[in-house]
Amino acid sequence: MPSFPKKGIAILDTDDLETGESRTFKLTDGEESLPCFVVRWQGELQAFVNRCRHIPMTMDWVENQFLTEDGEFILCPTHGALFQPDTGACVGGPAYGKSLFRVPLVARDGQIFAQWPSLEEED
Repeated sequence: MPSFPKKGIAILDTDDLETGESRTFKLTDGEESLPCFVVRWQGELQAFVNRCRHIPMTMDWVENQFLTEDGEFILCPTHGALFQPDTGACVGGPAYGKSLFRVPLVARDGQIFAQWPSLEEED
């Protein structure tokens, strides 16, 4: 039976990130660990596993930086894949047609909690 708490792990306060800012965090469940990131895009928080869907490499090109310079896409700097910040869908580059694995977020008592994501392929 998984030991990850149902309510999730607190990763930040609700007002910690401004639009266009992002931050890495790690989810740990026993011996399993997932690097993840959260980004505030168009005022909304979105979180994903920090792993490109082309080649499983982390995607922050500079510490805590995931968005392109114009703030329109999440960029994998290794091969240039572009992902939609609201859905995680790849819209350009070698991972085209795949999506980043979404990390569910829950807001409670002024904090944002990350829950363990599904790492299954979505159709």
